[in-house]
Amino acid sequence: MMADRVDRAADGSSITMFTGKGGVGKTTCAAATALHYSSLGERTLAISTDATPSLSHIFSITNGDKPARVNETLYINELGVAEIKEMWDRKFGREVYEVFSSLVDIEYPEFVEFMTSVLPGLGDEFMVDYIRELASAGEYRALIWDTAPLGQTLALLKTPALLGQHLKMAPRIYSKLKLGQRSHEPVIDILKRWEQLSAANMNFLRNKVKFVVVTIPEALAVEQLQGVFSEMNGYGLPVQQLVINNVVSDDGSEFLTTKARQQRSYLDHIYDRYSEMEIIELPMFAYELKGVDRLKELEKSLFR
Repeated sequence: MMADRVDRAADGSSITMFTGKGGVGKTTCAAATALHYSSLGERTLAISTDATPSLSHIFSITNGDKPARVNETLYINELGVAEIKEMWDRKFGREVYEVFSSLVDIEYPEFVEFMTSVLPGLGDEFMVDYIRELASAGEYRALIWDTAPLGQTLALLKTPALLGQHLKMAPRIYSKLKLGQRSHEPVIDILKRWEQLSAANMNFLRNKVKFVVVTIPEALAVEQLQGVFSEMNGYGLPVQQLVINNVVSDDGSEFLTTKARQQRSYLDHIYDRYSEMEIIELPMFAYELKGVDRLKELEKSLFR
């Protein structure tokens, strides 16, 4: 079971990142976790960076506020493409434009569209930086991060390493370029700041974020687990918990007996392969987990 106490980072905040393939219930698990920390009196923010977020649907929030208030201590914020583009533009856009405008002739609006759409990896790194700053600000004691589906999340984790490889060649490429158009700062100095930012974000992921992988006891999801763990371990990002969602209980009916028997082999494989890890089983519910009262049922299974 998940710990009843909030695991604290050095600055007093708690950051939990939920990841998994699409459709396994990671957003619902993130919502129930946020509800739990909120019930402990912790000012909590649940953030979704999924392109098709569903936190507001799960909590039955319809007012469109960002962030939206669920109760006195719980807030949710769904960051779609428009919000991410606006925040990226405000913090990094002009500086990044100075570098690229040294190489190509492009107007700023078209450049922003290119960077946030064609090169989403940089947007992903921005989200890591955004959440790192949220944690440092201290407005929320617990941050629950519902990420995009698994493939996009792994791309996010690769971004700092790819940037680091690029910057090894940067002095030879950029040292002879003109100064930034607006700041008149050497382009290579701007790139060094990016390198420092990338290192800070990776350090944040490694040392202050709790990673929870959500899966279901089905063939494809189980097959993908090994690749997920290998990828994350390769970046020094150990998964602390594995949540197995939608586990069927055998109630004697032919359908559920067959389904439970089918799941058993996958459950056995998971427990055998990942025996050293904390594993939590969540039951399959007969109803949609929508609204605070229903989420409390899932919370009981997550935090027994």
